[in-house]
Amino acid sequence: MELKEKLTASDIASIIHARALGNVDRLVTGINELNRVRTGDLVFVDHPKYYAKALNSAATTILIDKEDVEVPEGKAIIVSSDPCTDYNALVRRFMTPFAWISGPPPIGTNTMVHPSVAVGSNVRIGNDCMIMPGVVIYPNTTIGDRVIIHANCVIGGDSFYYKKRNGAYEKMVTAGSTVIEDDVEIGPLTTIDRGVSADTRIGADTKIDNHVQVGHDTLIGKNCLIASQAGISGACVIGDNVTLWGQVGVPSKITIGAGAVVLGQSGVMSNLEGGKTYFGSPAGEWKQKMREVSSAAKLPEIAKKLGI
Repeated sequence: MELKEKLTASDIASIIHARALGNVDRLVTGINELNRVRTGDLVFVDHPKYYAKALNSAATTILIDKEDVEVPEGKAIIVSSDPCTDYNALVRRFMTPFAWISGPPPIGTNTMVHPSVAVGSNVRIGNDCMIMPGVVIYPNTTIGDRVIIHANCVIGGDSFYYKKRNGAYEKMVTAGSTVIEDDVEIGPLTTIDRGVSADTRIGADTKIDNHVQVGHDTLIGKNCLIASQAGISGACVIGDNVTLWGQVGVPSKITIGAGAVVLGQSGVMSNLEGGKTYFGSPAGEWKQKMREVSSAAKLPEIAKKLGI
């Protein structure tokens, strides 16, 4: 999420009643969570496991609950007793107000939007699109040209992102966006969550079947094919020309290389190289997995011969 105001690390610290150390005059140009940070961003961290990752990330201001750390050269830290709560407070302060459009949405030429479609603020819809009945398009969504979104899809809903604190789940404020590039088709009842603080993006020419879930901050490449009931968690990177067949499951922060094919009902548990075909759970190269399945089918016969 980009900041429209010119604020330094010291200014941000004053807003949340915290203390800034290091290069406190460094401008904070955006707020992002750790998976999608860029130079100039503020990021928060409240677990020792991720201290080094946050301090050494592209972020130049780190909201942290530990004071006795070495501040990287040129960066600032803001010391807070509760970085998560302060991060959410900052996002709420600077995010674009949430609203729904009561009149006709801003659309390009030759685009058809059914009267039952709900459209949020700061939504742009390109030329030659078809938005079918019952679609909900949340705020901060950009839809390119020649996009088809079938009935009852939800585009840009809140991210499924919580932190467990004191035995309960605290919701991370969703302030990111959703980008649907040109020539994308999205089947009925598919849901695509917008980014927590950056964007969720569906690349040009990608085709998505019915009942597919795409999580927050996931980047799907160009010319991909995603079949029914596939589930892609948050912060994944799916390369160009990837095929995910029906009911494939992809957990968070996974990268699938360009040209990979994942066969139906496979469970991806780690990053996959591009240009290969995968099968099974956990997913592996399909020829090896089929040999494993064939061998497993022989186990009862082997056990019988051994008298087991």
